[in-house]
Amino acid sequence: MNLISNLFASSDNSDSIGAKFRKKRLAIFESLFYNNYKHNQKIKILDVGGTAYFWSQSQLLSMPNIEITLLNLTIEETGNPNMISKIGDGTNMPEYTDNHFDLVFSNSVIEHLYTWENQQKMAKEILRVGKKYYIQTPNRYFPIEAHYALPFAQNLPKSWMEFILTKTRLSRLKKWSEEDAKQYLEEIRLLDEKEMKSLFPDSQIYKENWLGMCKSITAHNL
Repeated sequence: MNLISNLFASSDNSDSIGAKFRKKRLAIFESLFYNNYKHNQKIKILDVGGTAYFWSQSQLLSMPNIEITLLNLTIEETGNPNMISKIGDGTNMPEYTDNHFDLVFSNSVIEHLYTWENQQKMAKEILRVGKKYYIQTPNRYFPIEAHYALPFAQNLPKSWMEFILTKTRLSRLKKWSEEDAKQYLEEIRLLDEKEMKSLFPDSQIYKENWLGMCKSITAHNL
């Protein structure tokens, strides 16, 4: 049971399916990154909604002149001199000037902004403060909804989903608290390829595929 539970846990669990996809995604990002930047080059990265855990598995932290800023609503413990944590709002970053960062990175965050308007605001700020960007999000049309690990959950009424999450163990083999369930159901607005291209018009789109289906979408200009 522990093996199955770990497999369907959130991506913060290194044994989960999500963590395996994230590891592969990180490797692809690093390959693009090293094609654009030199090892001894001074590079400033902004990670909107990022975690120290994600970067702890990255080779980038071994670069001598790299600085990664984690921007969140609360302070994130970094444990690494190359990472700093700041409180801020990815939809409104007046504390940073135009092109302040060499690269803006964000992994599975832009779908947590409640509305299309907020997603547009975040994209606009990313394009303003960053010279380059790499923005990933789950695909709305992938049959397994990424946050609940349930088939077609994104198409069900919220009232049904709240019942499933709080009254059954179908989602990740656990019962969600009412607070967490309501929060996720309110904040998540999944995007598709057309919308990502609309948010980042000059981007290349990388589609992460699984069993011939597009699991996640990344817009980038690397």
